Amino acid sequence: MPGPGHHNGKMERPKNVRKTFGRILAYLSEYRIQLALVVLLIIVSSGASVAGTAFLQQIVDKCLEPLAEQGLVPALVRQLAKAVALMLGIYVAGAMASWVYSRIMLNVTTGTLFQLRVDMYNKMETLPIRYFDSRTHGEIMSHYTNDADAVREMLSNSVTSVISSGITVVSTFIMMLVYSWQLTIVVILMMFVMIKVVGVVSGKSGAYFVKRQRCLGQLNGYIEEMIEGQRVVKVFCHEEAAKQGFEALNDEFSEAATKANIFANILGPLMNNLSHTLYAITAICGGVLAINGVLSLGVVIAFLQYTRSFSNPISQLSQQLNSVLTALAGAERIFGLIDQTCEEDAGTVTLVNATEDAQGRLLEADRHTGEWAWKQVEDGKTTLRKVEGNVVFRDVSFGYVPEKTVLHDVSLYARPGQKIAFVGSTGAGKTTITNLINRFYDIQSGSITYDGIDIQRIRKSDLRRSLSMVLQDTHLFTGTVRENIRYGNLNATDEEVENAAKLANADGFIRRLPRGYDTMVTADGANLSQGQRQLLAIARAAVADPPVLILDEATSSIDTRTEALVEKGMDRLMEGRTVFVIAHRLSTVRNSDAIMVLENGEIIERGNHDDLIAQHGRYYQLYTGMFELS
Repeated sequence: MPGPGHHNGKMERPKNVRKTFGRILAYLSEYRIQLALVVLLIIVSSGASVAGTAFLQQIVDKCLEPLAEQGLVPALVRQLAKAVALMLGIYVAGAMASWVYSRIMLNVTTGTLFQLRVDMYNKMETLPIRYFDSRTHGEIMSHYTNDADAVREMLSNSVTSVISSGITVVSTFIMMLVYSWQLTIVVILMMFVMIKVVGVVSGKSGAYFVKRQRCLGQLNGYIEEMIEGQRVVKVFCHEEAAKQGFEALNDEFSEAATKANIFANILGPLMNNLSHTLYAITAICGGVLAINGVLSLGVVIAFLQYTRSFSNPISQLSQQLNSVLTALAGAERIFGLIDQTCEEDAGTVTLVNATEDAQGRLLEADRHTGEWAWKQVEDGKTTLRKVEGNVVFRDVSFGYVPEKTVLHDVSLYARPGQKIAFVGSTGAGKTTITNLINRFYDIQSGSITYDGIDIQRIRKSDLRRSLSMVLQDTHLFTGTVRENIRYGNLNATDEEVENAAKLANADGFIRRLPRGYDTMVTADGANLSQGQRQLLAIARAAVADPPVLILDEATSSIDTRTEALVEKGMDRLMEGRTVFVIAHRLSTVRNSDAIMVLENGEIIERGNHDDLIAQHGRYYQLYTGMFELS
């Protein structure tokens, strides 16, 4: 499935190179002192290369030629040895400078990527559910792996290579002008040809490198999706279809990678051959000038060395251009995540622990008391309202996309301590209603109040803390059973964790595990049965001790015997709490205070079990098997 940024297979380049590079520089600004030292060391390294070549001319003209003419004169030998030693010292200093700045850049790169990943993760935690609904897990993970790795490659290698090459080109060009303007003109004319070749080949290569990066993200997303759904693939014998889907994405990735590498690999040999051609032409021209006495032999030899020093950096620049383009495309995707709009939250009402004084007045408590209150501060005055779990929908309409309404003018109420059940066909809007209660999505019209307070006035984190959800698809984290239950309330004691497990009737099977509550849960609970995972999810909800419970097919994965045990625990858990239940098994909703029958986003029937059976409507048809849920 094509992800964002996929446009019918067309190649893409970074949309705004200057802006993206500027933002990378902003991250690097924290290391300005280290970077200044790196630039200084690069100048030393590049300068050493240029200065060493200048000494080559001195050795030839002032030492080797006189030695050839006069023989082994001790003074000339000492002068030659001194010049060679000095040149060697310059090259060693340059090599040391290169080693030091490479080490510094490794630290700068590590620190920068650390901060990028922190910013990505922190932003991800603030994004609305809608963002994750529209992207695969693999695509999001690609930002942390492929894109971050491309940025690392650029910072650790490409940046220093570009700066070093730039300094070398400029300083070498100056020295070439000093030695011979005639030969410099020859080099410049040949350079125009080389730059034109680099521009054409790098343009095509860079575009395919960017496409390769995007295709890799899509491929990773598909692979992760197939790994997660491997059981479903095998159950329905869709192995061949899964292979075909993989092959299609892999072919697109391979095609982009192959073309990118073809152009990138062509560039090196082309530049080498052009460089050799330049060297040969310069040598011929230099030889002619030397024979005619315009230049000395030492100048010609040094100039030829400068020709190498001039063409090699340009070749390196062309090769690094692909890496830079790939990194900028990856950085643009990273910044695309960081720039996503955070989940909006203008709520000011907060949830606090509460207690009552001797006169029955509600007071804020500094510890968990089992009582909760809504805290409102208006005009400097603080008021506390007891959390009761009174939830009211008034004419609520909602659509995941504006042009398609899912709920139509839904009105309902749940009094404190009531159990409200939702039944209906798949897609009728049952789960959508529960998603609106905790503000995973915001409604388009109407209102939802919680204890008389519009939920949009309640801070989202506090609203969700007052709710506990048990979903059909449970998710367990790597850690102990105790830690997974405690996830519902990180401050819960071991005793509270175990009491919650007893409440959910999970204590029995937990104690039969190899290490009891300290048994490690791995791979999303792969070492537990589906029913056991569901029981832990219910225990996690119980330890949170919320005033409102939402059970979305909470017992769908539990066998009938286990379901009976769970329902006993759930009955105890639901005492004094408002509970919303979504269930396909109508046997689990019989004892509900009110049952809402939904169809196409509308409540078509409401009442308790006996009332609805007496109506002989849709619920009666569902219960008696005359109509099946789909």
